Amino acid sequence: MLDSRPLTSPPESGHQAGCDGAKRRKGSNVHVAVDTLGHLLAAVVTPAHAQDRAQVGVLAQERQASSGQQVTLAYADQGYPGEAPAEAAAAQGIHLQVVKLGQAKRGFIWLPRRGVVERSLSWSARYKRLARDYERLALSLPQLHYLAFVGLMLAKATAMNLFTSPYFTSP
Repeated sequence: MLDSRPLTSPPESGHQAGCDGAKRRKGSNVHVAVDTLGHLLAAVVTPAHAQDRAQVGVLAQERQASSGQQVTLAYADQGYPGEAPAEAAAAQGIHLQVVKLGQAKRGFIWLPRRGVVERSLSWSARYKRLARDYERLALSLPQLHYLAFVGLMLAKATAMNLFTSPYFTSP
């Protein structure tokens, strides 16, 4: 699943921040790729004025590198339409499927597979350091997302008592 979320940037972030006129935000966008359980596979940070669909190639390349070329299908929302994103994903061996709204949009409509990536983005929003783009270096923010997801996976493993099972033995 592919999606992005905007982050407001303070004036100190300098050249990293862009202005997204549609969302009326000055800052950065975090583009993420997650698996079916919501675990982070790839993260890319761009200025807010960068198009979502232009990041599909980079996300697909990082996603295949993290999964060992095993991903064949990726779901995305309507921010990734067109031939260019599909071709960028196909170059990495991934079929990009855009999940669209039905014809009659009325009230809440559950879209298949879209809840996984939205839930993952909301999990990362719980960390105060990831609420805004405070970083001066462009590499710091994606690395902080990876670190936050490691903490989330450890919390899940602890809640499922994986560390107290007879199969887990400490040295």
